[in-house]
Amino acid sequence: MTYTIEGRTGPWEIVVGLEVHAQVTSHAKLFSGAATAFGAEPNSQVSFVDAGFPGMLPVINHECVAQAVRTGLGLNAKVNLWSRFDRKNYFYADLPQGYQISQFAHPIIGEGVVEITLADGSAKNIGVTRLHLEQDAGKSLHDQHPQKSFIDLNRSGVALMEIVSEPDIRSPEEAGAYLTKLRQILRYLGTCDGNMDEGSMRADVNVSVRRAGEGYRTRCEVKNVNSIRFVMQSVEAEARRQIEVFETGGTVEQETRLFDTARGITRSMRSKEDAHDYRYFPDPDLPPLVIAQSWVDQLKAALPELPDVRRARYVAMGLSPYDAHVLTLERETAAYFEEVAAGRDAKIAANWVTGDLFAAINRTKTSIAAPPVPAAHLGALLDLLADKTLSGTLAKQVFEAMVEEGKSPGAIVEARGLRQVTDSGAIERIVAGVLDANTDKVAEYRSGKDKLFGFFVGQTMKAMQGKGNPALVNDAVKKLLG
Repeated sequence: MTYTIEGRTGPWEIVVGLEVHAQVTSHAKLFSGAATAFGAEPNSQVSFVDAGFPGMLPVINHECVAQAVRTGLGLNAKVNLWSRFDRKNYFYADLPQGYQISQFAHPIIGEGVVEITLADGSAKNIGVTRLHLEQDAGKSLHDQHPQKSFIDLNRSGVALMEIVSEPDIRSPEEAGAYLTKLRQILRYLGTCDGNMDEGSMRADVNVSVRRAGEGYRTRCEVKNVNSIRFVMQSVEAEARRQIEVFETGGTVEQETRLFDTARGITRSMRSKEDAHDYRYFPDPDLPPLVIAQSWVDQLKAALPELPDVRRARYVAMGLSPYDAHVLTLERETAAYFEEVAAGRDAKIAANWVTGDLFAAINRTKTSIAAPPVPAAHLGALLDLLADKTLSGTLAKQVFEAMVEEGKSPGAIVEARGLRQVTDSGAIERIVAGVLDANTDKVAEYRSGKDKLFGFFVGQTMKAMQGKGNPALVNDAVKKLLG
């Protein structure tokens, strides 16, 4: 079903392309040895190269190149064995060199594809135009002094991958699904941490609108959107603004805009510069980047299992598509589940991870990276459930104790005497006592009130403090009532 926005003069279609800037996971910057850790003191991670000192020469970071290639492989994209760095010339206070080293005409990664899944279960391919490496700029701070702006160059020179999509996105939901999937792939590959709140992943959102069957109209770019929710909101807001302009007889001018998150609208930032204004030319300090196919093949062979492949494997293990989707959203969640499920019933393991564990994480305000119950402990609990040491009810009690005390299930079972009773003779004696104490209800049951069977089972389990084997309790009640 095509997503449209209903204007006063009829329906409009949205056309969206995203330019995602993803910070490369690397201990050093793209062309210098300065550190890249988030949260350091301002200007404490700056080399002479990053500060634009005269005579300083850039040296390419091998790991940043490898990370870009891994990302390209994860996007099913073409890896270009020959690429080139250019200088993009413009002046800004936090760009000390007066230019940005980027890849303009010859990127390291060419066309690829990202498959997204929408809420109705349908799938769609979003094309990737290119991925290129470039330096990040520094950061201007305008709120530290009433008359002055401060500059922090810690980000200056940090390696970025700019991932440019085709204009294949047609709704806010598709924009959110694309960005979510891209972030998931980068995290699985370990090439970007995807922490949008820290600025290590952000998006420029290109939006235009058109009538059904028309060609592309003028687009506007909404700059530096730093959350998936805001990307979706900015698509909707900018599309509605453009529709209003067209329907009142105006013309949409190509420009760069900002998304006002408080008001839910976009605001004009500056008219859009054409590419030639940047005076691109090959960086004279850097030779072309030439890589070997054999090296690319080595990187490909070492790639981790990506989410789509892992999700299909989980479905083949007997999990529902929904459970497989939830368990593969984050690499850490999938790793936790793999450890719990190893050698055990995958469906039972999935139920405990997505149910009891997720609930405990929410309640304790922890995370899957530092869970309230280690995967090894949850696996051991499932073993006690499988060998009937614990009933389902007792297992729930033990799990809660594991969350509270941090102990293994075996230690808790022994300390609290929670081992399930499987002695059929002992169970029958307790059932007999329950029946003797409720002779009136026994008579009612035998006169046809079959629903009382559950009452006797419940009373028996209560008398046994939940330690009775449910199947044996049911058998004993049935036998003695008969």
